[in-house]
Amino acid sequence: MLQKLRIGLWNYRTLGLIVLTPLLLLPLPLVIGTKEAQCAFVLVLMATYWVTEVIPLSMTAMLPAILFPLFGIMKSSGVAKEYFKDFHFLLVGIICLATSIEKWGLHRRVALRLVTMVGVNPGWLILGFMSGCAFLSMWVQNTSAVTMVMPIVEAVLQQILKAKEGCAGKDNPTLQLDETDGHIVKMGELGSDKKHPDGLDETFTCVQMQPVSQPVAAQAALHPPAAPARCKRDLMMCKAMCIGIAYSSSIGGITTLPGTSPNLIFSEYLHQIYPNCDSINFGNWLLMCLPISIIMLVLTWIWLYWLFIGSDFSFLCRHGGEQSAQEKAAKKVLDDEYKSLGPMSSQEIFTGAVFMVMVLLWLTRSPGFVPGWAALFPHQSGYITDATVALLLGVLFFIVPAYGPSRNYEAMISWKEFQASMPWTVALLVGGGFALAEGAKESGLSLWVAELLTPLGDLPVLATITIACIIVTTVTEVASNAATTTIFLPILSPLAEAIHVNPLYVLIPTTLCTSFSFLLPVSNPPNAVVFAYGHITIMDMVKAGIGVNVIGVLSVLLAMATWGAPLFSLDTYPDWAPVLPGFNTTAP
Repeated sequence: MLQKLRIGLWNYRTLGLIVLTPLLLLPLPLVIGTKEAQCAFVLVLMATYWVTEVIPLSMTAMLPAILFPLFGIMKSSGVAKEYFKDFHFLLVGIICLATSIEKWGLHRRVALRLVTMVGVNPGWLILGFMSGCAFLSMWVQNTSAVTMVMPIVEAVLQQILKAKEGCAGKDNPTLQLDETDGHIVKMGELGSDKKHPDGLDETFTCVQMQPVSQPVAAQAALHPPAAPARCKRDLMMCKAMCIGIAYSSSIGGITTLPGTSPNLIFSEYLHQIYPNCDSINFGNWLLMCLPISIIMLVLTWIWLYWLFIGSDFSFLCRHGGEQSAQEKAAKKVLDDEYKSLGPMSSQEIFTGAVFMVMVLLWLTRSPGFVPGWAALFPHQSGYITDATVALLLGVLFFIVPAYGPSRNYEAMISWKEFQASMPWTVALLVGGGFALAEGAKESGLSLWVAELLTPLGDLPVLATITIACIIVTTVTEVASNAATTTIFLPILSPLAEAIHVNPLYVLIPTTLCTSFSFLLPVSNPPNAVVFAYGHITIMDMVKAGIGVNVIGVLSVLLAMATWGAPLFSLDTYPDWAPVLPGFNTTAP
């Protein structure tokens, strides 16, 4: 009887958490009863549900629409306005571009070209794949970038593993690659994972891989990943390359504002809470974060090479020479793959042209040091944003014909293809975060938190930022990146105001650190995709992830203390931020 009761309680633990959490928090709205306490009830309830994901992220994001009107914090119509912002138009335009890139295979051409440029020595090969994945992650969702690159990586690894006979063995036998004609990788136990930071799918039960060429598909069928004989060095190279792909997607994503969800959430939050702030745009974010990404990518590559392969970096100084059997096998696969793509199709050329125009227009809209093209519309100052550009060019993909007049009219992408790529979960999650932030402002909770955090002004500013970065980096390992950003931004901006520090000094580094979820396969979907291939264990990822987390936090702090300060005027308290009377006036 007791055994059945225990089993029943365990099976219904999710429902128990859903019910018990609001019951335990009831003293806030019932006993204290202030608007601040009622808003705190909503905030803590949403944070708990987001971290544990006992109900879908997007449904948790709907709670402000239910609770704020009930508590009298905001009208229902006022809450509804927060759920669709400029951010969503930007996301739609970017996903249109990403859909076309994936449909017409431009990503494979870019990735293969980048890899072949660096050579096939194991060290350079790892760097080449990491660079290719990081570049793709700058423009598409991190999960998409990994699923684009990993089939190519897997084909190369299979050639390397069978190029040389070695000691037999299996790594991670409980979760192996299961490829079918549709190139579906079954995620097994990962089907219940709770981390979807870039959330392309609500239930992460499988990952749709990009089709590989027929020769490579045949090779993969004849030589499944767990079957080839592996010597230790070959196995270690597989580990380093696979983990490098997962990490490089997150590293590349922070480089641009549309690169990952936390960046977009931060940008829209800033415009909502500080409407007069015009410091953040595509150009200066790129100037800030591109050096961070390059530093992180290079140091991560060195760290992974040292951790898994060894400390012999003599290949950095070696040029030419006889190639090993493994290098020849890898080169043959890459050459065959690139040749199989054939010449660039007209669809690839058009997609690449739109991509280049979009980036150019983003960079030149309002660069800051010179008037941008937005100055051509002086009477509409502030009306045109990056979302305007993304949406204008994104619509073209639904209009421009994919083929010539000899075939029936078909647009570059269809609505069905766009829908399959659109991360609706992220769109709703972000809307819930904006509603929560507005509710905290309306209820006075933000001001109360600011007063509570005022004593932190006695610490050096860099110490405060370091503590915030470490906390965020820790939380994002167990909560989705987007949810972590949404939870912490309304807390950290009042902190910056309380200690009279430029809010960007606190918000930028913590936003970047929410993308540093490197420790576990369940920390984010890219990690899970790579883990599913069966080359790495959880301990491999934990060991590697600790070092990369340290590299990431230190790189961000270095940027904030050096080139970030003059770029965003971090040493001065801005006019667009409110001055709270009687608070500590410590400046960086």
